[in-house]
Amino acid sequence: MSSRQSLVLIGLDSAPPQLVFGEWRERLPHLRALMEQGVWGELTSSHPPITVPAWACMMTGKNPGRLGFYGFRNRQPGTYDRTWIATASAVKEPTVWDLLSRANRRVCLVGMPQTYPVRPVNGAMVSCFLTPDTNAQYTYPAALKAEVEAVSEGYMLDVPDFRTEDKARLLSDIYALTDKQFRVARHLLAREPWDFFAVVAMGPDRIQHGFWKYGDPTHRKHVPGNPFATALADYYVRLDEEVGALLELAPPDAAVIVVSDHGAKRMDGSLSINDWLIAQGWLVLKGRPAGPTRFDPALVDWSRTRAWAWGGYYSRVFLNVAGREPEGIIPRESYESAREELRQALLAVQDETGRRMDTRIHTPQELFSGPYVEAAPDLFVYFDNLYWRAGQDLGHEGIHSFDTEVGPDDAVHDQQGLFVMRGAGRSGGRELTGLEIRSVAPTVLQALEVPVPAEVEGTVIA
Repeated sequence: MSSRQSLVLIGLDSAPPQLVFGEWRERLPHLRALMEQGVWGELTSSHPPITVPAWACMMTGKNPGRLGFYGFRNRQPGTYDRTWIATASAVKEPTVWDLLSRANRRVCLVGMPQTYPVRPVNGAMVSCFLTPDTNAQYTYPAALKAEVEAVSEGYMLDVPDFRTEDKARLLSDIYALTDKQFRVARHLLAREPWDFFAVVAMGPDRIQHGFWKYGDPTHRKHVPGNPFATALADYYVRLDEEVGALLELAPPDAAVIVVSDHGAKRMDGSLSINDWLIAQGWLVLKGRPAGPTRFDPALVDWSRTRAWAWGGYYSRVFLNVAGREPEGIIPRESYESAREELRQALLAVQDETGRRMDTRIHTPQELFSGPYVEAAPDLFVYFDNLYWRAGQDLGHEGIHSFDTEVGPDDAVHDQQGLFVMRGAGRSGGRELTGLEIRSVAPTVLQALEVPVPAEVEGTVIA
């Protein structure tokens, strides 16, 4: 360790502020102490509030229009069937660790999303859940891999098959993932020289998707008296213990940030967006499938189709525009009116009871700035303010479902994540408001006395 200011960043992917700051607060003494000694508040995530691009927005201080990706999977503009995955190779803007490395600050990263394939840093790196498996080269330097495997007794990059009905196995795997990741984090924090240390835990996201209904009486699938009623809260108690154990090894004057990239809340249902588009005449197939079918561009009659959609925790809707798509039919001069027509129709979508959903719909021009705005989907649709996900498959009898095409899932993403910081002048137990995800990068740089580049969009959190 150097004599300069140092900073530990602990990322809890998807951690919900309403539970960490509220219902569970008294059970989380280490996180509560950080709040009482520092500053804290809800942190508005990126659009969309998904792990990719949210962590990249946080760690570059840039919006997705500058980064060029809007989720893990992205469409190649001007095509119907070509997609690409946003790995570390897609992150062209300098990250916090890039800027710190250039300033001769030592960095050490464990589990930071979008760090695979690994790239050289001034320090050490253990990559993330996007790594195919542990046979891949997932550390920098390469020799670190053997050390990580030995310390963890077999490292885990993620939980396999976390959308499963085998909840006992899933819970065991989530605890194993957490144990191995923090074991490695403690080892590297104690051994490596560093000015900036960051570890991001994926366990919170995985357990929320797998166990939310068990502990939330408002969830439509909740069963009172179930054997996993306390699984979610108990896991956060364990996370809090891991936070405490990690910080015991850090210098007492090190600044500390605990942050989540977005939040989480119960899933109320899944809306079959492509079936809705078919019913409304926007999407036309060559023939009706015999039953539920995975969306495939080869099924579509593009000569009569005006729009199609991708699913997930939000929906990406694409218009079939003449001169832009291979078989586009919407004239360029009609693009804005067609998009607004579709937007208004989607805003009127109802749930299974006939209630008009509180759906939020954004255009990329409203949300983003930068060279990749025109490559974005035409509409970003958050059904019922994200309480409903979007199902991409088609051929269902109706548009409402309470299961997903990818397996059991209890939770959706929320726009509000959390932020806690102690040290580097942040004290007093103050609750902050209006925090935004792009402000984390300049806050880290300012705390470590490294100049914040002018092109960073966030502002320092005081």
